[in-house]
Amino acid sequence: MFRNESAAPRPQLVNWDVAASTAASLTPAGPTMKPAEIARAVQNMRELADVSVGHVHSISRLDAARDLRDSELLIVDRASWAKANSQSFRTLMEPALDQLATTRPEVLKSASLTLGGNLTGAQLGAILAFLSSKVLGQYDPFVPSRNGQGGRLMLVAPNIISVERELNVDPSDFRLWVCLHEQTHRVQFAAAPWLKDHMTGHIGELTSGLMDKADSLSERLGTAVKNITTARSRALRDSPAADGVPAQDIGVLSILQDPDDKARLSHLTAVMSLLEGHANVVMDGVDGSIVPSVKTIRRRFNARGKSRGPLEKVIRQLMGLDAKMRQYSDGAKFVRRVVSQTGMDGFNAVWQSAEHLPTEREIHAADEWIDRMSLRRHG
Repeated sequence: MFRNESAAPRPQLVNWDVAASTAASLTPAGPTMKPAEIARAVQNMRELADVSVGHVHSISRLDAARDLRDSELLIVDRASWAKANSQSFRTLMEPALDQLATTRPEVLKSASLTLGGNLTGAQLGAILAFLSSKVLGQYDPFVPSRNGQGGRLMLVAPNIISVERELNVDPSDFRLWVCLHEQTHRVQFAAAPWLKDHMTGHIGELTSGLMDKADSLSERLGTAVKNITTARSRALRDSPAADGVPAQDIGVLSILQDPDDKARLSHLTAVMSLLEGHANVVMDGVDGSIVPSVKTIRRRFNARGKSRGPLEKVIRQLMGLDAKMRQYSDGAKFVRRVVSQTGMDGFNAVWQSAEHLPTEREIHAADEWIDRMSLRRHG
């Protein structure tokens, strides 16, 4: 799409170039390795990523795993991951910002003057920099790959290597274990080609709802900052929680939601819980014949969270990382319950259409979803 070069540039709520450059400058360095070591590790991860697809197919029983040529696999460093995610955020948010510029230009102008696109871009960049050292892998369905309209799977090599060293586990076993989870996401979107547009639409509606209330954004962000400051000061004193501020009310998203926003977010939360939970079930569906040290990996990986300091814990809470971990757990419980009652083929009805997606309530009450789908129970 060509832009009118004579038109005055509209104010930006987010300066995406600043976001990308800030993330790149703040991203911490990865583990020290010689070039030959890096090359061997990258090749090993690429090979194990390919091997993992067959295991995903046998566990998930999704025939989409047979052909993933429409998406691509990338082995990336931390800065590249951060840059890619600034691009993904832009892809998701720009339609809502364009709509706001057309329908309520005065709001966009006011909000941009209050918040400043450069400041917002820098804040987003700082968040991506923090996350860049935490994420092991990610499937991004929203930015097309170079191979076609499918997305791209990124394995963040420095983080995988750092964690396998921290846990003192077999590198090849750990890398295959991680690949099983991430490749499952790739297979999910291949099995449900409608899912990308479905999620994009709901994310767009949520973003539009938030942006449409941009004229009161400054006041609500002020409340968020106050809560964050309270939580951070309590965390530095090693207190388990902020006085008078429930954990679920600290995050910025909670400040931005009206009832419609909450309904949109509830749906997206259910979908993300399903995707993450299913990937975890596939990841844990392997045994020692596939990943010989899998029991040791699971035990040591699950124990990592207990060693985090108080400041990192509150940062993770504010950024929603703890909520994401609950998605893994809640979604996995849903998947295991459905599979135990209907078999994997029964569960796979979830990929047939958007109407088959579980609600957030059903994620916590799998039998209600089974009844709604009229699936036969075992026993």
